[in-house]
Amino acid sequence: MTRVHVLATGGTIASRSGEGSGATAGDSAEVLLEGMDATADVEVTSEDVMTVGSYRLGLPELATIARVSRERAEEPGIDGVVVTHGTDTMEETAFLADLLNGTDTPVVFTGAQRAADHPDTDGPRNLRQAVLAAAHPNARGLGALVAFDGLLLSARGTRKGHTMVSQPFTGGTLVGTTHGDEFRLHARPHRPGTLDLPDSGLDGVRVDLITAYPGADPAALPSAVDRCAHGIVLAGTGLGNAGPGHAEAVADVVARGVPVVLATRTLAGPVLGVYGRGGGADILAAGAVAAGELTPFQARILAAALLAHRPDPHEFAARFTRLR
Repeated sequence: MTRVHVLATGGTIASRSGEGSGATAGDSAEVLLEGMDATADVEVTSEDVMTVGSYRLGLPELATIARVSRERAEEPGIDGVVVTHGTDTMEETAFLADLLNGTDTPVVFTGAQRAADHPDTDGPRNLRQAVLAAAHPNARGLGALVAFDGLLLSARGTRKGHTMVSQPFTGGTLVGTTHGDEFRLHARPHRPGTLDLPDSGLDGVRVDLITAYPGADPAALPSAVDRCAHGIVLAGTGLGNAGPGHAEAVADVVARGVPVVLATRTLAGPVLGVYGRGGGADILAAGAVAAGELTPFQARILAAALLAHRPDPHEFAARFTRLR
């Protein structure tokens, strides 16, 4: 019999409304599974990793979830792993889990848009679909995935695109769909490689995210270094542009040994050095590393995972470019 192991971390799927306040996470993995319809020919086991809203997570907690998911994926007898997680930052944790998962065992993230005590909660249905996807032989070798509202998306490139609707995620690769008990594979996601974390995980690693906008002050970049940032992601406009002074600020930060990754705040498309006069061409020439098509949030995760090893600037740039 196929075995799927569920790791519960909290989020809306585990949340219920409190008296006089908003919903908070509290349901255990056991409670989540009690609300899910049984799946034929799949043994489901579970454990609690943490129980928290994903908006409260820091990099060390993301590293814990990703590392435990990889450890379970490596265990003999486990054919698939499911992680229940809040939707707010699922795109970051799922991407880190994908970077760490060098096994053929799929790690499928899911959650809910409506709390466990909502009359139309979507958690049990999403959990069941995630379990079915993780158990399917066609999911092997696909890395970390996001299963939500009948769709199975690659972790890489996926981002939360709506605050309320039943399918909040957009971007990424449409890997598969579920219809009842049927899982249908559509495509295999791009996975350029995996990495590991040091024993300390992401403890003490700080990567700041700075967004470009009309009138933005480029002093935000050196200020981040002054506040002990180990790396910076600059989310530029369009193809990766920013206003006057940003290229000079990037050059200053890079000269101080702090890497800068240039991403785009645009919802889709690559970073390219097309424009001068402080645009992306000048920012890249100043020493920034292009994020490719990674979102700013996932570029930050890759940068943090690399900086945990304290690489020199050339090594950072080479490894980031290879894994982006």
